[in-house]
Amino acid sequence: MNIQFKKGVLELCVLSLLSRDDYYGYELVKKISNNVRISEGTIYPLLRRLTKENYFETYLKESTEGPPRKYYTLTKKGHEAKEELSNEWYDFVSSVNSLIEEEDISE
Repeated sequence: MNIQFKKGVLELCVLSLLSRDDYYGYELVKKISNNVRISEGTIYPLLRRLTKENYFETYLKESTEGPPRKYYTLTKKGHEAKEELSNEWYDFVSSVNSLIEEEDISE
């Protein structure tokens, strides 16, 4: 998949997952990687930035498999950003699909 496509939608993917449940970083990487191949190094800078922008709050939770894990939970501002990005995404996809379908019809 085109790397620019991935960069453009990764924030929406993270916000969408966190709108449904709290996750820790590596868990987010695994969830997203089920559909879009990404590396761990891609997600952590995004998590730091979105935390600074107050889209998330974090908390530590004990783990049975090692040290406590940092979980991310969406704030009200994060939910609002997710809704806004989702709307923009659907508008964008619809516009691109229209162009693609128009091109296919004219050929």
